[in-house]
Amino acid sequence: MTTMTSTQARPTEALREIEQRVLWLATAIVHHANRVRPNLSGLKVGGHQASSASMVTIMTALWFEHLRHGDRVSVKPHASPVLHAINYLLGELDERYLTTLRAFGGLQSYPSRSKDPDPVDYSTGSVGIGATAPIWGALARRYVSTLDPAVGTGRQYSLVGDAELDEGACWEAVLDPMVGELGEVVWIVDLNRQSLDRVVPNIGATRLQGMFEAAGWQVLTVKYGRLLEELFTRPGGDALRRRIDDMPNPEYQRLLRCTPAQLRERVPGDDAALAALVADLDDDTLYAAVRNLGGHDLDALGSAFAAIDDTMPTVIFAYTVKGHGLASEGHPQNHSSLLTHEQFATLAEQVGTDVDAPWARFDGDSAAAALCAEVAQRLHRDPVTTTAPPALPTDIGRTPAGTATTQAALGRALLDLTRSAPDAARRVVTLCPDVSSSTNLGGWVNKVGVWSVDDRVDWFADDPETILHWRESASGQHLELGIAETNLVGLLGELGATWSRWGQPLLPIGVLYDPFVERALEPWSFGMYAGGQSILVGTPSGVALAPEGGAHQSISTPSVGLEQPGCISYDPAFAIDVEWTLLASLARLGRPDGTSAYLRLSTRPVDQTLAAVPTDPAARERRRRQVVGGAYPLRRAAGEPAATIVAMGAVVPEALAAAERLAAQGQDCDVICVTSPGLVFEALQARGGHGSAETWILEAAFPARRAAPMVTVLDGHPHTLAFLAGINQVRASHLGVSRFGQSGDLDDVFRHHGLDTDSIVAAALDLTD
Repeated sequence: MTTMTSTQARPTEALREIEQRVLWLATAIVHHANRVRPNLSGLKVGGHQASSASMVTIMTALWFEHLRHGDRVSVKPHASPVLHAINYLLGELDERYLTTLRAFGGLQSYPSRSKDPDPVDYSTGSVGIGATAPIWGALARRYVSTLDPAVGTGRQYSLVGDAELDEGACWEAVLDPMVGELGEVVWIVDLNRQSLDRVVPNIGATRLQGMFEAAGWQVLTVKYGRLLEELFTRPGGDALRRRIDDMPNPEYQRLLRCTPAQLRERVPGDDAALAALVADLDDDTLYAAVRNLGGHDLDALGSAFAAIDDTMPTVIFAYTVKGHGLASEGHPQNHSSLLTHEQFATLAEQVGTDVDAPWARFDGDSAAAALCAEVAQRLHRDPVTTTAPPALPTDIGRTPAGTATTQAALGRALLDLTRSAPDAARRVVTLCPDVSSSTNLGGWVNKVGVWSVDDRVDWFADDPETILHWRESASGQHLELGIAETNLVGLLGELGATWSRWGQPLLPIGVLYDPFVERALEPWSFGMYAGGQSILVGTPSGVALAPEGGAHQSISTPSVGLEQPGCISYDPAFAIDVEWTLLASLARLGRPDGTSAYLRLSTRPVDQTLAAVPTDPAARERRRRQVVGGAYPLRRAAGEPAATIVAMGAVVPEALAAAERLAAQGQDCDVICVTSPGLVFEALQARGGHGSAETWILEAAFPARRAAPMVTVLDGHPHTLAFLAGINQVRASHLGVSRFGQSGDLDDVFRHHGLDTDSIVAAALDLTD
């Protein structure tokens, strides 16, 4: 660990002037939103003046001295006003937006790459996810550079609040073995020792530094500013350093609220040498010295940035004061506090601005204006020119036979794609959290290889008993992560954003066990919010994973597609359905109007002849469109149906068997296979005037002329398909899984949950009697 001191030449007065103006603008943006703009609803608007103030010096030093054109920065959520202030000074944000923080169509509450009107490199706001995004952005940039070296290089900065390091997502990312090879990654920790509610009593900076060092990171510490460093050289200076170093966080924070007279009583304690040093200081110097931390010293920060070693990831611990420069400075409850009008006016006097002209720019002939213009030119980026994704087939042309699982069909479809559409297949990149072999991706991995920063020797290449070959090189197309689902979807989101970030689209597919999809869902959702487009495959799924027991049986994941914005979900029943829905999902990636997809697959072996795939080309294409559209008729009664059995995924064989038994009793039924409840629900909403989705799938799968009592069944929670009864307003019974399961064979488990053929037949008879 290296502790940085103020050794560089003193910053220009222009830089200090910019620092003060950034503080003013960031504070004024929040002040206007809360104190000036009319609030007709009376709801709290909010904003974080104190959290912004602690970042002002760090961000001023970074942007105006050290940031380069190819660098990217993730800004901690509560410092968004500082980012907007800097973008305004650089000419990247129109003045009219400065009054719109948290207003509809205005500046977002937290940095948003997709919604803010000014440049934002990474969306933040979900704590821990924005902090780790530049790690995955670095990996994605390295990966896409194998397709287009013109994407260039650059550092990937994360500006992180110290309390954010409580998030497990941070440490899952830091500890992944690949991260230690990313020398472009730089984290800057705003160490202000405060969380939302309190001063953290034991922030444990030394422990945190040791954890980063153990993970192979360079650790730099910027603890004290120039004034304190000078005082440490005087008689009694060593005692002053020990006093501050050994002081508990709450005691130090209390000093920030003291008058100079109170400081003279509290700081020395019983140390005579320290008392003598304090006695020699005038009030202004003593008051300034207590808050002279390195995170507010442009010199010390400059030394730290200059010391970054680009051969390994770096973390800089910058000691700061929350609310630095504001009346709320250091107060334990200043997290969301707002300056009063009087305090705001006092700040204007301190920084040399005017309350009545809060958005004034620097005079055109000033040194500060010249520096802003120079930095704006250095950091300017031309709009990204996007390459269109390669064409994808809609149907590879195979008709699966025999018995197969939908999980195995995924690997087969990917291999088929390398032969039928090699250009598109070259854009596919798969990810797994250490489950490639157990999710049937072995053949794909053997075909395309494993991606790594550098080529590595495959020491088992000549072992005849090794089936899965781990050939690692920069040309591989599979990335293997540790068992951390948050890392998986974090990287998935960034790989899915390369089309808009670097102009090169990828087709990323993340594969994990379906029971862990819920663990990954929040960060994956945030990645979609930030503009990432990807495919998440959950497999194996449901209670069909019978011997695994209740611990590994997913119940609620079928409703993901109903509830997750920016995502289309599929739960295919047959191998051909997997191929068609996968190709359709891949075709939606890497484009401005694109969307993500979630495929829920199963290890349940199914007779593929049950799919009854039409042999006529036109009829086959009609079936494919219906599969991709969300539902298709798998069996039609000879005449008017006595009931309609609607099934999804792994329970379709039971539904077909139930229909045969009911027909033998004179109760002939339709059987509808639903592949995407979300798409069918959107069609139903659009039919009612809510939304713009196409509605043809309703007539194709659920025509009113064949309306009949309905039984729905799926290997998941029954509410997922319950809305289908409303299409034609029919009586219905809904079967599914609504309780924890237990280990057993498939027949026992399906019977336990009421998914078996007997249960379906009984439900239909109850409706038709």
